[in-house]
Amino acid sequence: MRIFVVAGETSGDAHAAVLLAALQTLTPGLQISGLGGPKLHALSPDVEDWAHEAAVIGLWDILLRYGWFRQKFHAARRRIEEEKPDAVLLVDYPGFNLRLVRALQPLRPAVKLVYYISPQVWAWNRGRIPRMARWLDRMLCIFPFEQELYEASGLPTSFVGHPMALHTQPMGEAGRDPNLLALLPGSRDREVRKIFPVMLTAARQVREVRPATRFAAAAPSEKLRELMTVMAAEAGITCEIGPLKARELMEKAAAGLVASGTATLEATLLGLPYALVYRTAWITYIAARIVIKVPYLGMANLLAGRPIVKEFIQNDATPEALAAEAIRLLDDPAARTAMRLDFAAVRNELTSPTAVSPALALRDATTTPQA
Repeated sequence: MRIFVVAGETSGDAHAAVLLAALQTLTPGLQISGLGGPKLHALSPDVEDWAHEAAVIGLWDILLRYGWFRQKFHAARRRIEEEKPDAVLLVDYPGFNLRLVRALQPLRPAVKLVYYISPQVWAWNRGRIPRMARWLDRMLCIFPFEQELYEASGLPTSFVGHPMALHTQPMGEAGRDPNLLALLPGSRDREVRKIFPVMLTAARQVREVRPATRFAAAAPSEKLRELMTVMAAEAGITCEIGPLKARELMEKAAAGLVASGTATLEATLLGLPYALVYRTAWITYIAARIVIKVPYLGMANLLAGRPIVKEFIQNDATPEALAAEAIRLLDDPAARTAMRLDFAAVRNELTSPTAVSPALALRDATTTPQA
């Protein structure tokens, strides 16, 4: 069996590597090629490590590098046409992958087109779902509610469980520092510049009420660690930045302020009581408000169907509001316990017994004749 994989971000690279490593055990002699990150490249040298360059955010960044993306797009299509794999596995990364899957239609049915980790089109453009149903042979989704949406459009879909939930163990109070507040402003330079300053101002207000409180942040790179260190010094806050990684900090802290994104779901699964924070450029925020059609930004709240985590978005993300919520979580054991009970319910949805093995689902999608 030959699989061509396309993953354009660090998380997609990690999740796809786990899936394909499992498929290797089921399918001796499996050949893997494509575009990914360091984990997929380690699995197969025929996977180009492009994720660091491909992981951009926002329309402006994409426009600045349009020529590069265009070259990668055409190169990927040529490679697939020449290699003629049994299947192309597209992992999240919708801006690139949805265009690629459309361009690959002439190769069907000889080449199966399988999507793993659905684009969140149900949040911002449900009109794409019928088109995806025409373009794809199988969807492997990680949120349980997605299966019904895709199958209603005629796309064979398997709920395979959330990879983070399947490999993350929650923690309670034991082992946590009751006076440690985690500040997690995101993993990109632009996020950090928008969100970390308001977190630091909130931290200063927390310290005035709770002098024993300590603060720590995780930086995904040395460049961001240096930037965050300067920001903390300018804010007059003593904040340990590294060497703990985000997950280690989530396991150690009593509570946290966490930027919207994958980190909030990870905090949920690790049992860290937290508040969700999101601030961005106004033009980006206004554009998002126009297209996003879901009531909550945080996946924990979406899965629960109610606000189990407080969301502080744009104008609502003030230092005063963040400080008040941080103090509440640090000082109220009952609030932390209630939040963890809600987190457990979210976790159960993501690891439902109805979930099938992603490796088995991919093998089935690749070997089953197209209807």
